[in-house]
Amino acid sequence: MIPRYQKILFGLLLAASVAMGATLWHLRQRAHERLIAGQDSAPTSAPDVAPAEQATLLVANDSNGAMLTQFLSLPLPADPGARARAVLGKLLDLYAAPDAAHPVPGGASSVTQVFLLPATELGAAAKPKLADSKTVVILSGESSATPPAALSQQTPQFGPQMAVVNLSGTFAASHPSGIETEMLTVLSICGTLHANLPRVTQVRFLVDGAQRATFAGHADLTRTYLAADAIPAEEIRP
Repeated sequence: MIPRYQKILFGLLLAASVAMGATLWHLRQRAHERLIAGQDSAPTSAPDVAPAEQATLLVANDSNGAMLTQFLSLPLPADPGARARAVLGKLLDLYAAPDAAHPVPGGASSVTQVFLLPATELGAAAKPKLADSKTVVILSGESSATPPAALSQQTPQFGPQMAVVNLSGTFAASHPSGIETEMLTVLSICGTLHANLPRVTQVRFLVDGAQRATFAGHADLTRTYLAADAIPAEEIRP
């Protein structure tokens, strides 16, 4: 004969099992309903993608120390800062390719941000020359760069602009050393910016949000560069 307390314990366990089963079934039904509701509310069309436009890249070539114009169709955002980052990202992707004429590792992720600010008043210019005797104006302004967090991200609506290009520390640390190869990187960035955003007349560089003296001991990253003078006029063709 089964003791009375065991009957009571069995009854309690049976009731608890039934209650747990009912609770699990109810939770399953609610999860299924939420899943169906989520499918019904999902967008039926793909999100908007930036339209493809013609971008102009000034691509450096180490074999002759020149920059050649390359036209590509790229999806370019409407925002000028994002557009600048997109074209520079493509430029650095070309440099990171295995068969690059100007090999520099890093690619598009090396451009962390591009800020557009009103252009500043600058002093006299010095004029160093590249190996191919193309003259490039490098301004002698030495004002310290402002960290990205302190820069206004509102693009000036009128007048000439200064582009502040914030590069990654990895890109700077892995850049090949040499005055010409470093200058070609700087000048191709400046020329590409000006070719796609003509209001950009000046360019400054930051590395991980701070000022850095050079890439690898040569090209001065503390100066403000004149963007337009980085474009060899004879290389620009429609």
